Amino acid sequence: MTVLSDRWIKKMVKSTNMIKPFVSKQIRKGKISFGLSSYGYDARVSNEFKIFTNVNSGVVDPKVFKKESFVTKIGKECIIPPNSFALASTIEYFRIPENVLVICLGKSTYARCGIIVNVTPLEPGWEGHVTLEFSNTTPLPAKIYANEGVAQFVFIKGNEKPEVSYSKRKGKYMKQKGVTLPKV
Repeated sequence: MTVLSDRWIKKMVKSTNMIKPFVSKQIRKGKISFGLSSYGYDARVSNEFKIFTNVNSGVVDPKVFKKESFVTKIGKECIIPPNSFALASTIEYFRIPENVLVICLGKSTYARCGIIVNVTPLEPGWEGHVTLEFSNTTPLPAKIYANEGVAQFVFIKGNEKPEVSYSKRKGKYMKQKGVTLPKV
């Protein structure tokens, strides 16, 4: 397995539209950085957030997910309540080659504020907007900035194409747009 460089990422974006929109360099001035890095791509979070709430005294059940479990906020920023959770999506739409696995890691700027970003791996052959999971691990409200960097995606080339890719398996999150809720 090989971690793929900025050169490989640029080449794939040109030939396959692997990341769209694509920012070919790091943008930093006054923002949490985003764009191409040495061995990855720092994606931005969109302006739609789903913040979990207990107003209806519900239970979060992945098999019977109720939209009453969260409130939707659209704006330049999102405040996640203390010890709470929110969903959002990337601005970027990803198309993952069939011989590549992508791992997502939260940016250190947010991690150092107690905000954890979780994303399951982007599987070979998958495409869509990435749904991002944010956990505020602090006893204080925490702020996320829309249209700024939130997580780094690292591209890893496998030793060969898998027998069955995500697209061939017809995975349930294939070609998802915006924030996508749990499916069974």
